Amino acid sequence: MKNIEKLIEPLNLIYYEYEKSSNSFILDRNYSNEHIFEELIKITYLLSKQNMIFFVDENKSIVLNSQNTLLSRLKRYFNSIVENIKNSSLNIYVLNDKKVKWAKNLPVIKIETIKVNIDFSQYDALIFTSKSAVHSLNSYNKEWRTKPIYAIAPQTAKVASNFGAKIKFVSKEKHGDEFARELIPLLKNKKVLYIRGSKVVTDLVDTLNSNGVVCDEAIVYQTVCVNFKKKITLPKKSIIIFSSPSTIECFLKNADWDESYRAISIGHTTQKYFPSYITPAVSETTSLDSCVKKAIELLK
Repeated sequence: MKNIEKLIEPLNLIYYEYEKSSNSFILDRNYSNEHIFEELIKITYLLSKQNMIFFVDENKSIVLNSQNTLLSRLKRYFNSIVENIKNSSLNIYVLNDKKVKWAKNLPVIKIETIKVNIDFSQYDALIFTSKSAVHSLNSYNKEWRTKPIYAIAPQTAKVASNFGAKIKFVSKEKHGDEFARELIPLLKNKKVLYIRGSKVVTDLVDTLNSNGVVCDEAIVYQTVCVNFKKKITLPKKSIIIFSSPSTIECFLKNADWDESYRAISIGHTTQKYFPSYITPAVSETTSLDSCVKKAIELLK
């Protein structure tokens, strides 16, 4: 079996994600634009060149090494029904308002936009490390879309792309400090602007400015805790997904940690902010869908 991850690296995919467990390229169906079709063509062309068997299913996901027979399609259909019934009853919680299949929403944070005046004409490119930064900036300014975008992860890149921005680079590392090191050779001798929230967990600006990149920063949002009137109580053995250091802080302000709970961290940066009495599992990629899949694996 060929190394799929190595094969697809040059494609710089953001809308499709390779999933080892199903040997498939899963499409993020929260988005719909011409770039999705472009990625579909890129993947299928590459697989065809490698003489790999595949088919595109009804959800536009790409399934490898499987015959597209009526029997196999019926089997997948009935398996998906059983999986849906089983997973819908699980107590998996996402601590924001983003809808994720098989997870329940428990928003413990809220985003407050900060309006700032920015002269984009003086910058060669923009850097984003969060979707909230993209949404907040776009809520009052559209000029940013004309600049090349350097994004820390596909989830952030997808939001920027959906607003019509040109994605120049998406990090393969998906963690702040490694992302900064990736950017150094790409942005050498350029002047760039890092669009961020009021709190950051990376030395990105200092790293770039120390390595031949002129990097300014603009704070366009802040994350604040939702204050519940009474303590949150979840069912025993609940699995809770933490997508940022702020979700850890705000959840523990509003709930007592039960020893039967299990935690999922969206990445290694967030993992560092857990108190010593919580040992989280870390998702394979920095997406909420990946976190939910990790949660389901823990319950098997």
